[in-house]
Amino acid sequence: MVAETAFMIDLTKALGTSVLGGYIASRLKQPALLGYLISGLIVGPFGVGFLTDVEQVQAFAQVGVAFLLFALGVEFSLTELKRVRNIAIKGGLLQMGLTTLLVAGITLLMGWAASPLQGVFLGLVLSLSSTAVVLKTLTERGETSTVHGQVMLAILIAQDLALGLILAFLPVLTQPENFWLTLGLAVAKITLFIAGAIALGRWIVPRFMQIVAATESNELFLLAIVVLCLTVAWVTDELGLSIEMGAFVAGLMISEVEYSEQALGKILPLRDTFACLFFVSIGMLIDPELLAEDLGIILGVVLLVMVGKAVIILPVVLQSGYSLKTAVFASFGLNQIGEFSFVLAMIGYDMGLIGEQARAVLLGTTVVTLVLTPLWMSLAPGVADALTAMPGVGQYLKRFEGPQQLSVPDGIRDHVIVAGYGRVGRVLVNLLLKRGYSVLVVDNSEASLQELRQHKIPFVFGDADSELVLEKTHLETAKALAIALPDPLSTRLLLQHALTCVPGLDVIARAHSNKEVDELTQIGAKEVVQPELEAALELSAHLLTTLGEPPQQIRSTIEWIRNDRYRTIRSDQDFGAAASVESSPEPPSNVAVPSETLVEQALIEAAPITAVTDTLPEILVEQMVTAALESMASTPLSPTNSGVEETHSEITGETTAV
Repeated sequence: MVAETAFMIDLTKALGTSVLGGYIASRLKQPALLGYLISGLIVGPFGVGFLTDVEQVQAFAQVGVAFLLFALGVEFSLTELKRVRNIAIKGGLLQMGLTTLLVAGITLLMGWAASPLQGVFLGLVLSLSSTAVVLKTLTERGETSTVHGQVMLAILIAQDLALGLILAFLPVLTQPENFWLTLGLAVAKITLFIAGAIALGRWIVPRFMQIVAATESNELFLLAIVVLCLTVAWVTDELGLSIEMGAFVAGLMISEVEYSEQALGKILPLRDTFACLFFVSIGMLIDPELLAEDLGIILGVVLLVMVGKAVIILPVVLQSGYSLKTAVFASFGLNQIGEFSFVLAMIGYDMGLIGEQARAVLLGTTVVTLVLTPLWMSLAPGVADALTAMPGVGQYLKRFEGPQQLSVPDGIRDHVIVAGYGRVGRVLVNLLLKRGYSVLVVDNSEASLQELRQHKIPFVFGDADSELVLEKTHLETAKALAIALPDPLSTRLLLQHALTCVPGLDVIARAHSNKEVDELTQIGAKEVVQPELEAALELSAHLLTTLGEPPQQIRSTIEWIRNDRYRTIRSDQDFGAAASVESSPEPPSNVAVPSETLVEQALIEAAPITAVTDTLPEILVEQMVTAALESMASTPLSPTNSGVEETHSEITGETTAV
């Protein structure tokens, strides 16, 4: 009973101090995880000693990391994995290989590694990045669905999967005389796990979740999710693979069933609660005296890791066809040492691959790089701009940004460029094609590329905010540009580049916040649509109609609010005297406003291929299409029938019909 009471007290202390540290960090405009780390340092055994049982806290922290990877697997479905498989395989594995070789060479030359095997082991430890810290930082910044966010998560997933392979093959480093036997056992374990995971995900898990959901019990559903996550993680641990790998695979199983969203909603509170314990436990391991003694070595390793990994990741991402901005974000976000490096370091210490001092240096280096990661990521936009502005360097780096594939009709003109082929982009394209207009799509999703080819829609494959990609869209002959990107930064960059190339171009953009409405308008967007405010207007219109307000008066009021850039309903504006309804401008008579039937039909057709992270109200799509058609109304335009045109792929050399 005394032990149980002590456990509850320690758990309460850990959670309480994490709340206090996270609150202080948030008030100081710093990431909450930084507050968790510092609070762990202060209350840990090397601080004031408020918490001394590090192992007990770490046990719960391990559960938090498992939930973190499980939630990532649910969000990052197999479809998403296929979309970024190239950068995951090329970027993740190539980065790990190059980092291992670099670290092994430097540590041997500097005398930090006693043997090549130890150098390779140190390289493997330093090659891993932090999934927990990067995912937490991306989530806090709202960048998980951006291009650079998806690239970073793809590389991190490849590293996490590789961790399982490293743990399975690690005995090879200590038993070179039994190399083939150890290798065979490792391959057998991995093959057995993959086969079992595929069988469970295809035949057992969907049926299991259906049976549990049929009970309509929230408690039973949550319990089933937790049991599934921890069971698969336990199986991988028994096989000698990582718990984190098992939790991630369990999430992938859930992501393919129809209850994935409900499962994610149930697990998120548990994930956030236990994940904070992980960062507190890391802070508890920090020994300030040891850091001070080995400060020179630690700073040298920190410099080696953060600069070396950034230099390695930058060209790897560029060579994969992504923009300089995306490459800089990825290189600045993945140049730390990951939390799973602790696992490798402890195993290596037990195996005799590293000594006590090396373990302490790795711990100190990991903590420093984790603390610097959020700050380092905030510098990425400025560094990207600085590299672009450097004479010679910017032009050399930009040469890698060109579109990887494109299918554009020769002599295309008077077309509408749609940047982004998520849910909004798909509906925009469907509506414009049904009205007979020529459309060109810009997107960097491989799944979208295959779909565009299948529907014979002209496309340019690449980052829309890249100037070299933009050059392939024949922007100078386009009638309008509709920006439906999920990334606010990419939206602003694309708008600036487009208006620099064609100052008079009509641009319709999607805003992601109230503040961005004014920013995009000031840059030069002709029409800016804000999803949440458009949803509020649509709800208000239906409510006022129910209350008996005249339809024409409602329409006039809504049009006046839109023309005034939502100022009268925005929370970031002072509420002054609103203009009267009588003074509100009427909708222009020459604009062909899409009917509700047409919008609903397009939404139904786009529903099977809807992006999970891009859900917006129908009125937003209608407003964006209306603005696009209005921008083309001033100049007579002969609609282009969606018949067959010949297009040419610069990559494959094939001519396809559009």
